[in-house]
Amino acid sequence: MDFETIQGLLPGYAKDLRLNLKAVTTSDALDDERLFGAILSSALATGCRTLIRAATAEAEARLSPEAIDAARAAAALMGMNNVYYRFLHLVEDPSYGSIPARLRMQRIASPGVDRANFELWSLAVSAINGCGKCITSHEKVLRDHGVSQQSIQEAVRVAAILAGVAGVIDAEEIEAPAA
Repeated sequence: MDFETIQGLLPGYAKDLRLNLKAVTTSDALDDERLFGAILSSALATGCRTLIRAATAEAEARLSPEAIDAARAAAALMGMNNVYYRFLHLVEDPSYGSIPARLRMQRIASPGVDRANFELWSLAVSAINGCGKCITSHEKVLRDHGVSQQSIQEAVRVAAILAGVAGVIDAEEIEAPAA
């Protein structure tokens, strides 16, 4: 399964998503590793199996095994971190921030790919998961690594498109009459 197949699954009311998905695999702001790593990590963050299969096929055609592994690691780590740090961001008692998190996150220090790429994928996942604290942190690290605002915005745009597509696919699968 690939994105062309996914486009065919999107109903008429999701025409804008279909058109955005058609263009999501090209970017003037991101090279292939950054783009397809963002695609894969974002798809994984949505949890939509159909989209994950298509994104994996797209990524496997363009990324090294190390980059695929790192994109998966970014999605996995942010799945944990976004819950914890979103809690810290939203809880009214700031004293929780002084308690050690005790969350293992060594992969962030040694991602197996360029650190900026891993941070970009982590930002995309954090945007999907709605963790403001993580978004702020990853955006700052990216800017400190010299990543342009256009590249950062492009990764988040990819995440937004894939989150929207996943929502429609999941809704259509739920609404489909049993065969």
